[in-house]
Amino acid sequence: MKLLLRCVFTLALAGSLVPLVAQAEPDTLSEVVISSTLRDTPLNQLPASVTVLSGQVMDAAGNSHFGDVLDLVPNLNFAGGTSRPRYLQLRGIGELEQYEGAPNPSVGFLIDGIDFSGIAMPAALFDTARAEVLRGPQGTLLGANALAGLVSITSQAPTDRAQLQAQLEAGDYGVRGAGVIANDTLDAGDAAWRIAAHVYKGDGFRHNLFLNRKDTNGFDEGLVRGKLRWSINSQLQADLTLLWSSTDNGYDAWTIDNTRLTQSDRPGRDVQRTHAAALKLDWTGIDGVRLLSTTTVADSTIRYSFDGDWGNEPFWGINGPYDFYERTLRSRRTWSQEVRAASTNTQGLRWVAGVYALHLTEGNDLLDLYNGDVYRTLVSDYAATNLALYGQADLDVAPQWLLSAGLRAERRDARYSDSNALSFKPADTMMGGHLTLTRRVDDNSSAYGSLNRGYKAGGFNLGAALPSSLRRFGPEALWNLETGYKARWADGAIETQTSLFYMRRQDQQVSSSYQADPTDPLTFVFITANAAKGENYGAESQWTWQPQRAWRFGVNVGLLRARYMDYKRADMSLSGRDQPHAPHWQFSVSADWQGSTGLYAHADVNGKDAFYFSAGDDQRTSAYALVNLRAGYRAERWSINAWVRNLLDQHYVTRGFYFGNEPPDFAPKRYVDNGDPRQAGISASFVLY
Repeated sequence: MKLLLRCVFTLALAGSLVPLVAQAEPDTLSEVVISSTLRDTPLNQLPASVTVLSGQVMDAAGNSHFGDVLDLVPNLNFAGGTSRPRYLQLRGIGELEQYEGAPNPSVGFLIDGIDFSGIAMPAALFDTARAEVLRGPQGTLLGANALAGLVSITSQAPTDRAQLQAQLEAGDYGVRGAGVIANDTLDAGDAAWRIAAHVYKGDGFRHNLFLNRKDTNGFDEGLVRGKLRWSINSQLQADLTLLWSSTDNGYDAWTIDNTRLTQSDRPGRDVQRTHAAALKLDWTGIDGVRLLSTTTVADSTIRYSFDGDWGNEPFWGINGPYDFYERTLRSRRTWSQEVRAASTNTQGLRWVAGVYALHLTEGNDLLDLYNGDVYRTLVSDYAATNLALYGQADLDVAPQWLLSAGLRAERRDARYSDSNALSFKPADTMMGGHLTLTRRVDDNSSAYGSLNRGYKAGGFNLGAALPSSLRRFGPEALWNLETGYKARWADGAIETQTSLFYMRRQDQQVSSSYQADPTDPLTFVFITANAAKGENYGAESQWTWQPQRAWRFGVNVGLLRARYMDYKRADMSLSGRDQPHAPHWQFSVSADWQGSTGLYAHADVNGKDAFYFSAGDDQRTSAYALVNLRAGYRAERWSINAWVRNLLDQHYVTRGFYFGNEPPDFAPKRYVDNGDPRQAGISASFVLY
């Protein structure tokens, strides 16, 4: 009831402002063009459910990382367990963790075209142009790494003017940040470069009572990004991106009593250091054809560790000794090459064809310590090569009617070996695609219906205590039937898009937990297995209204039912039950005001229904809603603002487990990771020239 009253109050407040501005002439919302698809397409003509977050929207709603703005996207959720959200779920589909085994993401995550699926730590918001979230299987576009959808983040491109800009930030819980942007031209204006550098620190909202420290769960993040855009001649353009990211964060989030007061004697770390580059070549030297070549490389070193007993020797007392610590060192390298050809005509038959290759290697070094002794070690090596051919054809089959068909064939060959003499060489051949019919109602609205097929490769589970029957799991296929409507009304002052979808999962990959010995927490592992099938259905609706230049309102709603079908485990039947991290509803309501004197303000309320933690138990979160505010003053060369996140200091849970972790009897118990409390601060930016 309290949640409902907060939502009603917020909507009523927004509604009370409408009469004040409704008499003014409406101002037109700028047209949005989606760039992460095979063809650049205006948002109101793209036959898919998409959310676009501009850099301005993310600056107003977020703090420093893409994880701060996830709640703005309908039917997008995340799983905690790390200092930043790495594991995403779209429409209830996605991974919850990767403690062991091979990377096998369901949600693709690109930063400037570089694949960071499953390791999205470098997703800082500083100098970001936009984020595009495509919901539903992207079988033609990205294939095996986008069973549930795709998140694509693009940083600001170089411009043709000199610029030097600085940003400062400070807040409670030890928040402090600084950034600088430099931009200029080269080669008599035929080339432009841009460099952005940013650092961010915070204490992470925890207090370690045993060590008397407030930084054991803190943030220490840095980012340097360089971009070069060079018009080599009238037919060839090159875009180069260089990225360096360092996140040396603490990880000390879990407690026996589910508070933010930790007792760990050996706090963990969540570290990722990345070097990456992308080169994009755009050539129009053949009449009627555009050729695109994209090459990316990335090298990430990751350290993830945690205090598994969440305590210390005096804390456990007579129930000790009990000291468990786990550390994983991970190195991941990727290389990708894509060559795409596309026709440039805008009428008749339009086509796209391409070839894609991705090579990934990953090494893991796992160490478990129990009461000072080495309990378990595991050194593993993994490599996978994906090769794909794809094509898409678009044809005007009648006035105002467009038929689009796409097909992608992909082969994935992998190999795995470890120090326990386990070895696998899985190989999968997969196919996906789409068939879409679009009706252009008029120049500002369209309706579509589509059938999409996505896929995801199979894999394997690790863990010395696992029986052989749980070692392997096969590929998954996903069929998505979707219809939607998009429109721009009132001379462009109102934008709306609504979609309905039904997805059927075949050989569904289900993540759950397995504890071979209920009295030994060290035998608790995560496993993936194929269920018989599952279904996910729901709706997404997004509305933006700009009644005049000063005001902008937004409403996003996601409805979802994701359930298992014919799925039974040895200890329970999950048929008909909700899948984990799949809340029935999510919403976001926002209002922005820009005064004529430079004053501005932003408010948003984001809410989410309860959801299950995992498939292995019946534990759930509670529904919650968070209120965020930002207000400030913007002059020609500087701006300053104050912000508050979680204004009402709402208590909420982002992740949970149900297992035994307390001696001497290790009885199963509910443990949760708490969301961030209320936090306030100020930010300022300065244009130096």
